[in-house]
Amino acid sequence: MRPTDIVRVPIYSPEFAADPHGHYRRMRGEFGALVPVEMWPGVPATLVINYATAVRILNDPFHFPADPRLWQKTVSADIPILPMVEYRPNAIRTSGHEHARYRQAVTDALSGIDLHTVRAIVERSAVPIINGFATHGRADVLSQYALPMVFSCFCEILGCPPDIGQRVAAASAAMFDGVDTATVNAQMGEALLDLTALKRSYPGVDVTTRLVQHPAGLTDEEMVHQLVLLFAAGVEPPLNLIANTLLLMMTDGRFISAADSPPLSTGIAIDERLATDPPMANYCITYPPQPVLIDGEWLPAHEPVIISMAACNTDPALAGGGSIDNGWNLAFSSGEHACPAAARPYGRLLAQEVIDQLLDYLPEIGLAVPQQDLVWRPGPFHRALTELPVVFPPMRYPFPTP
Repeated sequence: MRPTDIVRVPIYSPEFAADPHGHYRRMRGEFGALVPVEMWPGVPATLVINYATAVRILNDPFHFPADPRLWQKTVSADIPILPMVEYRPNAIRTSGHEHARYRQAVTDALSGIDLHTVRAIVERSAVPIINGFATHGRADVLSQYALPMVFSCFCEILGCPPDIGQRVAAASAAMFDGVDTATVNAQMGEALLDLTALKRSYPGVDVTTRLVQHPAGLTDEEMVHQLVLLFAAGVEPPLNLIANTLLLMMTDGRFISAADSPPLSTGIAIDERLATDPPMANYCITYPPQPVLIDGEWLPAHEPVIISMAACNTDPALAGGGSIDNGWNLAFSSGEHACPAAARPYGRLLAQEVIDQLLDYLPEIGLAVPQQDLVWRPGPFHRALTELPVVFPPMRYPFPTP
C-alpha cells in the first residue's frame, strides 16, 4: 500500500490543464502505470495511465465497480466536483442488476436516434447561428457557435423544449465547472422533472419519450437521473470535441489546403482528437470495495480509480495504435460502462456536421490569437478550452437561409 504522506499530483489545477501531456510523461517516469493524484484538494485517487491496465480495470466490474456510495461517506458533501462523481440511480453510477436495468433503458432510447434527422437539424440551425457573427469578422466559436449548435440539436433529439433546455444548460455548465453542489443538483433536478412530466403527458418521437415509455418502468426520480447522465454526456463532451478538433484543423498544416496536396478530412481530425486529446480526458471512475492488487501494487478500498483516457490512448507501450478508424481507443471507455454503441455515431456525426457547416460558410477561418495564448479550463475530468477566438473575412451580408 502506498504511504499516506506521498505527494500527490493535483489534476484539477490550471497548471495541469495547461500541459496535461507533459504531466503524463513525468508521471510515467516517476510512478509507472498507477499515479497517486488529488482529483480535488484533499480528495485522493489513483490515475491509471497505462492502456493495458486500464482495459483490465474497465472489464473487471467485480473488483472495480462504479458505485461510489461507500466512498461518498468519506468526503464532504459540498465538494464542487461531487455532482460529477456522486451516486445516482442511473447507468453510470450503479453496478449489477440495477446497472443492467438502467443501461438497457438508456440504450434502447438512444437506439431510436435517426442520424438523417441529426444532419438535417445541423443544416437547418447552422446559418442563423453563423449569421449572428458572420459580418463581424471575428467570433468566439466555442460560445457563439459550437455551444448553441450542440445544445439545440441535443435538446431537439431529446424532445426538450427551449425553456427547460436553458435551465438545464445553466446547471450543466455549473456542474462541469464545479460550482455549488446543492444548487446544481436542485436546478438540474427541477428542470428535468418538468421535462419528465411533460413527456408523460405529451409524448413525442424523441429520446425522453422512449425512456418514460420503456418497459423498465422508470420512476420520476430515476428518469431525472438518466436525463442528468444524458445531458452530461450529450452536451459538454461533443462541444469540447468540436472545439478541440477545430483547433487542430486551424493549426496543423495537414488539414489546411495547399497547392501540392488536399487537406485531410474533418473525420480524420475527429479520430485524431479522440485518440490524442479526448474531450473527457480523465474519467470512467471506479471504487474498489476491498484492497486490490494490480500491476504489483495494492490499491486501497473505497478510493477512486480514475482512467486517463488521454494518457492511455497515447501510452508509448501501445504499439501500432494509429488515429484513423481508432476503435481501439478509450475515448468511449470499455467494458459494461462504455458509451452505448447507439450513441457513438451520433456524437461523431454531430461533431463532423457542425464543423463542416462552419468551414463551408467561413472557409478562411483562423485563430485570432497565438495558440499558446489559449486558456484551458482547469478541472480533473475534461479537456476544454475557455474560448476559441477566430478571425475571418467579414461577410457584407448575412447568408441566406437554405
